[in-house]
Amino acid sequence: MNIVSRLSLGLGLALLASCTEPDSARPLQLTPLTYGMLDGWSAEAPETLLPLLRAECQRLMRLPPETHLGGVAGAIPNGSIAGEWQGACTALQSIGNTREAARSYFEQWFAPYLVSNDALFTGYYEPQIYASAVKTDAFQTPLYAQPADLIHTKDTAGEWVTGRWEGGKFVPYYTRAEIDHGALSGRGLEIAWLRSPEDLFFLQIQGSGRLVMTDGSIRRVGFAAKNGAPYVPIGRVLVSRGDMAAEDVSLQSLRNWLAAYPDRAQEVMEQNPDYVFFKRVDSIPLDRGAPGAMGVPLTPGRSVAIDRSLLPMGAPIWVDTHLPQANGGEGHWMHLTFGQDVGSDIKGADHADLFTGWGEDAEHLAGKMRSHGRMIVLLPHPPA
Repeated sequence: MNIVSRLSLGLGLALLASCTEPDSARPLQLTPLTYGMLDGWSAEAPETLLPLLRAECQRLMRLPPETHLGGVAGAIPNGSIAGEWQGACTALQSIGNTREAARSYFEQWFAPYLVSNDALFTGYYEPQIYASAVKTDAFQTPLYAQPADLIHTKDTAGEWVTGRWEGGKFVPYYTRAEIDHGALSGRGLEIAWLRSPEDLFFLQIQGSGRLVMTDGSIRRVGFAAKNGAPYVPIGRVLVSRGDMAAEDVSLQSLRNWLAAYPDRAQEVMEQNPDYVFFKRVDSIPLDRGAPGAMGVPLTPGRSVAIDRSLLPMGAPIWVDTHLPQANGGEGHWMHLTFGQDVGSDIKGADHADLFTGWGEDAEHLAGKMRSHGRMIVLLPHPPA
């Protein structure tokens, strides 16, 4: 799987609800730091992260050395192309799994750079949703695979566009509303049937999930394609209409609103014309996360979605922020993560989306997570 392929999970739960977004126009400015300037670094357990980095290196070293991993040309000192990881990945092969060896390895092969002292950290998760293999009275909402007529290509100006051919013309693909009203019916695209349009909507926001089938089995589905329409947060729609206060918008409040106004729910969801198609993902055990944009399984609390137009995929990212706690408060959270995913709404170098895992606890944390803090990227040194 090519590292620059689009298998996104991180569509940004918090921006589903948000009325304010990071300033994606802010130019990337990296400030060199030392490891002594990373609060909490001495308490980290870097030896637990070596398997994650080894999985990344297996992907990176299979790529042509000139493969662009992301980042602004001239703004990333090193690590924006695959060949610049060769030294760090080669050295990793002989590193022992002790804490001392792992810490020395990171300090020798990666240089820390401050991205932002006020970065935004949001969360996303892998939802578990009840589903049926066949349409029944209780399961009426189709989960669609990618249609054959959905085309993603470059136009005459060299820009990527998504659409379909109709009457000899290339036109935009069907919107959410058109699909909801039967544009794809009868094509045999149904992977499964869900209990409600709301379940489908929130699964599409996350980009992947686990289907709990009526026979008790669990199937994993992942991102296959999008229809190319812009993403519109429904939280912003409800706030603009006066149906909800901005400070009250959360995953649960949105679900509650849609349930409370079933006669308006579909119309509100269709204000977001973006539509995600899925595919079965059966190759990864269910005790691991689904594959992110790098093609490696995401790790709860260690994988983040980033804006790859500004930062390179795979880069270790030190996160210093506060996370919601079960008791309702917040706890200081300082850990090393990896930029292993991307998201339609992760815009700007000063925004990262933390993968929180799967199940109710992961959903609760992702739904409440919206905090600011310090973001530091660790870039690999070039080969000696």
